[in-house]
Amino acid sequence: MSVEVRKKPRESTSAMLRRFTRKVQLSGVLLSARKARFQKRKRSRSLRKKDALYREKAKKERETKDKLGLLK
Repeated sequence: MSVEVRKKPRESTSAMLRRFTRKVQLSGVLLSARKARFQKRKRSRSLRKKDALYREKAKKERETKDKLGLLK
């Protein structure tokens, strides 16, 4: 979405800038840009799978050590 403001005849630059600022605020462009600023990308399927396998392996190791009494 874009916001466009044209200068009216005999309008000062500061008045045009105020109109533009007002239009931007009402359109919600700035709000959506701020929301999108901190969104993170999804991790790839292979990376998620690799991490899940690592967690499973670590969990099994902890359980084994716990049964053997090697954990504090």
